[in-house]
Amino acid sequence: MIEIPSDLNPDLVPLAFLLGTWEGAGVSDFPGAEKCNFGQSVTFSHDGRDFLEYHSHSWVLDADGNKVRPLESESGYWRIDKDRKVEIVMVRDQGIVEVWYGELADQKPQIDLATDAVARTAASGPYSGGKRLYGYVKSDLMWVGEKATPEVPLRPYMSAHLKKVVTPEEVAEMARNLPDMPDDGIAFFK
Repeated sequence: MIEIPSDLNPDLVPLAFLLGTWEGAGVSDFPGAEKCNFGQSVTFSHDGRDFLEYHSHSWVLDADGNKVRPLESESGYWRIDKDRKVEIVMVRDQGIVEVWYGELADQKPQIDLATDAVARTAASGPYSGGKRLYGYVKSDLMWVGEKATPEVPLRPYMSAHLKKVVTPEEVAEMARNLPDMPDDGIAFFK
């Protein structure tokens, strides 16, 4: 269920499905880089202004699903206009700053994005742009990213399947809002 916080800026209501902390796993595979499974934690938050704040941290997983080392981190700000056009400013730990543009699909929680501008530090690796697709599917957040370098044309390189993390406070709030259950508990399921 998608909840819309009462203090969410009205302009951001179409992006409310992103709010919260999401965790899960995915696959990374790009020529010249280590192919791996990764874990990821993504948080979308707001403070009442006209943007969502975004933070993502990912880490390499071993064959047993244990954290091995950090993979990537990125932070940014997401905005949407009245025509459902999305714009993002993002900074990556590799020394890359990106401006992304795209749009929220009509009648479904799906965002298609492409880089419009890329700036790199001298220490960053080769990168010339990318595309991403985010979708809210059966209460989960899924995404796939494509990447291009001067040597490699645009191709998929990362994807993940994330589940929303529920805090103890949210569990307590859900419990307070449950209807009264029958004494035996069994009648509830009939």
